[in-house]
Amino acid sequence: MSIETITSKIPAHHRRAYIPVVAEGDGPATASKFSGAPYLEPGEPWPACGNCGRPMQLFVQLADDELPPEARKRIGAGLLLQFFYCTSDEPHCESESEAFFPHARSTLLRLVAADEPADGAPLPAGMFPPRRIVGWTEMEDYPHGEDLEALGAALEEDELEALADVFPRGGEKLLGWPLWVQGVEYPACRVCGAEMGMLFQIDSEQNLPYMFGDLGVGHITQCPEHRTELAFGWVCG
Repeated sequence: MSIETITSKIPAHHRRAYIPVVAEGDGPATASKFSGAPYLEPGEPWPACGNCGRPMQLFVQLADDELPPEARKRIGAGLLLQFFYCTSDEPHCESESEAFFPHARSTLLRLVAADEPADGAPLPAGMFPPRRIVGWTEMEDYPHGEDLEALGAALEEDELEALADVFPRGGEKLLGWPLWVQGVEYPACRVCGAEMGMLFQIDSEQNLPYMFGDLGVGHITQCPEHRTELAFGWVCG
């Protein structure tokens, strides 16, 4: 049975995912990028790890005006999504802070308004090579098997197995469905308790020279009601 035949049975669960198109090198401080110089308020220090106090890596910055229209409302007009992550080995902040769980002290997720023009912040030593996001490629995406079961999708076991070979898509992507490595793990909003939804997926050693555990996959999620409630967590196989 073809994948097209299987997905034709679950049209309600189709989503669009957007794969980043990247170019080597940095861009303006307000550009969408992996690593590089983020937008910081004039005089604002580089975000520091809450565990070791050292500058954290900028993992990703997304500018609302450079996103597909479907994603812009998730960020907000004139705002930037920024995600910083500490990669220190001594101390090993990832494990000490349990950065695989949401809201770790060695991470920072925020929406910021780029109200004032600013040059790119000077890069601290040891930052990853930057890659600017210069576009997005739209792809179709479908849920993980456990998500499908929770949604009440009526697929046979062999159909679920065939679908899992293709969907959800791995690698970096905006929106779409999360690729769960071990099982469904949507965090709950700290304000209202609602299940947070997929916003951006970061895969090991794709556009960032970093591995989450043993080829893990991480997800930035967002509350559907409280836009500034963001979380990041990752799991490996």
